[in-house]
Amino acid sequence: MPDTQLDMDQLSGALRRETVKKNVAAIHISGKLTLLQRKLSNVLLLNAYDALTSAPTHTIDARTLAMMVGYNSNDFDTLRASLRALAETVAEWDMLDEQGRQEWGVSSLLSFAKLKNGICEYAYSPALAQKLYDPKIYALINVQIQRNFSSGHGLALYENCYRFVRTGSTGWWALDVFRKLMGVDGSDYYGSFKHLNAKIIKPAVAEVNKSSDILIEPEFRKKGRSVTDIRFLIKGNPQKAMFEIDDSDGVRNLPIYKTLRKQGVSDRLARQWIAEHGEDYVQQKLDYVSGQGDVKSTVGYLSAALRDDYQLAEKEVVPPSAEAVEAARLRQAERAQEDQAYNARAAERAERSRKLSIVEELVSRRNPTQRDADKRLFLSGLDNDLDREHFRAHGWRSGLNASAIFDFWEELEPDAFV
Repeated sequence: MPDTQLDMDQLSGALRRETVKKNVAAIHISGKLTLLQRKLSNVLLLNAYDALTSAPTHTIDARTLAMMVGYNSNDFDTLRASLRALAETVAEWDMLDEQGRQEWGVSSLLSFAKLKNGICEYAYSPALAQKLYDPKIYALINVQIQRNFSSGHGLALYENCYRFVRTGSTGWWALDVFRKLMGVDGSDYYGSFKHLNAKIIKPAVAEVNKSSDILIEPEFRKKGRSVTDIRFLIKGNPQKAMFEIDDSDGVRNLPIYKTLRKQGVSDRLARQWIAEHGEDYVQQKLDYVSGQGDVKSTVGYLSAALRDDYQLAEKEVVPPSAEAVEAARLRQAERAQEDQAYNARAAERAERSRKLSIVEELVSRRNPTQRDADKRLFLSGLDNDLDREHFRAHGWRSGLNASAIFDFWEELEPDAFV
């Protein structure tokens, strides 16, 4: 979801926001969520977004929801517990409007949730829904990227930095605010900056930089010898392509996607329907809706048809012609070929990610003198200035030099990648 360009100059307000030229707002979600609960909240928001301010409740297939966030699709006990946690989680906002008037508010993250007949139904409070829908206030997190995270603190930091990517900085947060965002407020152990930095800040920053489409760098402000505030400088990850795994461009090239868009279906909803139901099922429901005459709301009718599996009246079955059978066979063969190519690309990405992780581990075992010698030796083997410059900028995570990097370390450690 696009963010609004903000000019960060000075701090104000209970959450030490920046005063800027346009409307400034912040929504802070309590950090006391598990990793899976935080992922769940993002998937629910993504599912509801197109109707966030127009529909009082939202629904999603419970098994689909569970699988999207990494639960076992039959693990409804965990899903129920996570939904309960979201209903007990506080979302707080503190903002200035265009006239400079301050607004503070608080709401539970979900106003209710229920599971019935395999469907999860849930809702947001009207006030929170308005805030979540405003791109100046809140940025949707890419649910594909969030799958890369293995710690709740890393994902919490990513969420709170991502919406500032266009401005280049989060602005200063008091350490008490930062502890709250990370879910460690009230802990005597993390009251010590030394412990907070070693156990929360450094690991979370490392995970964001390794696992997401942004790069962040912390800066600290002191009063005397004590650190009082923190902010994060943010820029796009030049290796972003490594994290773009949802094949959105491929979906947008499908005829069914283009048909949905002509019917007024939003980009996000069209891609979601195709991903959840498949091309053939969506086409069936499009055919059903087109046969119903004058429909007031095509999108609403189509949504109901998909959800409730509306069926055309049965007609006499006519055996397919030989030409139709052959055309179907060719389509099936083409899809099988596309699936094979996609699986090959996915396997290649997974293998490269595995090897890069091994390289990081190998580098971490070397002392500083060895690391410096390794870099000089590797640079001496590169053939052109572009490769050398990319390696200087990105080190051992240089995607442009991935093959050469793997060959280099395989020569040093013959069994490293086995």
